[in-house]
Amino acid sequence: MIIFTIARSILARGLIYFSGRTETVIDDIIVKNLRPYRVAWLAPLIVIFSAASVLPEYTVAIEKVSLLLILWVTSFTLNSIITSLNEIYERCPRYSGVSIKGYLDLAKILVILVSVIIGISLLTGESPLGLLTGLGALTAILLLIFRDTILSLLASIQISTHDLVKEGDWITIPSFNADGNVTNMSFHSIKIQNFDKTISVVPTNKLLDVAYQNWRGMQESGGRRIKRSIHIDLSSIKYCDEEMILRFQMIDLLKNYMERKLQEIEAHNRSINGASINGRQLTNVGTFRAYMEAYLRNLDTIRHQGMTFLIRQLASGPTGLPLEVYVFTKTVDWVVYEGIQADIFDHLLAALASFDLRVFRQPTGADFAQALR
Repeated sequence: MIIFTIARSILARGLIYFSGRTETVIDDIIVKNLRPYRVAWLAPLIVIFSAASVLPEYTVAIEKVSLLLILWVTSFTLNSIITSLNEIYERCPRYSGVSIKGYLDLAKILVILVSVIIGISLLTGESPLGLLTGLGALTAILLLIFRDTILSLLASIQISTHDLVKEGDWITIPSFNADGNVTNMSFHSIKIQNFDKTISVVPTNKLLDVAYQNWRGMQESGGRRIKRSIHIDLSSIKYCDEEMILRFQMIDLLKNYMERKLQEIEAHNRSINGASINGRQLTNVGTFRAYMEAYLRNLDTIRHQGMTFLIRQLASGPTGLPLEVYVFTKTVDWVVYEGIQADIFDHLLAALASFDLRVFRQPTGADFAQALR
């Protein structure tokens, strides 16, 4: 009791006190996980083991029990140190999100297995090597029992080696309805905090069996894609008349385009003596597509070089003629990105009327009611 009091009140409490007085957080992490008050039990247990011969009739029993308790306190202490190593690693300034928790979890399992074998050896008096030899006959059963553990180990190695996923990544796993940021990667599971603040837990080995999308590449590139179409009503597409051409020439963003295009069309039509349908003519939808490109190139929120910048016309269909915007923003922030995208399409949709174009839409009840009047 005296030894235990000294170990607990002086050594353990002193360790906690001095760790709190230092500037570094490493000793704080170690002391927090080490639990000095639990480690303090080693001192009286060692004394009891050493003094077991005082009671000759119970010496063997006292030695076995004390050794068994020393063994398990030591194994818990080793696992606490392993936990501290992981926490110190993740707090390192150069930590890139590549988790080693899976490997440390495996080390913890090995510590427990070794402790179990040594504990059985202490109780039965058999050699640990003999017990391991006997366990060899149970390999098939052990493989079946630890199947998920083995698969998780292999998956963790592949994920870490190929840098597939790391903590902080935004990933989408449709088969698990997971869409959010990876908050924790352990030996058996990957924890994902979805954007609706729910938590999805995906078995580590399943990550290699299902399709998933990692958005890290987008975040590291510094640009996020806008890929959205405006569907033009086909009945509103027409050739540009003189009045429309004059109107388009008054738009600052189209001045250079109109001048170049009119000269090109005039030269081409002159070369073939073309007129009307036989020659080339401006269309309102083609001019609007040129306006879309000029407008987007004039925005400082859009990347004009280094990433795809494309305004394209897709095949027409039952929903009209799609004009697709395929560009990248200069930000990957979700909120800012959505604001940029909304501003762009607010402007383009409002500008359609200036080109005598209409957005295609399915008829509604109000349309039918107006037609029946």
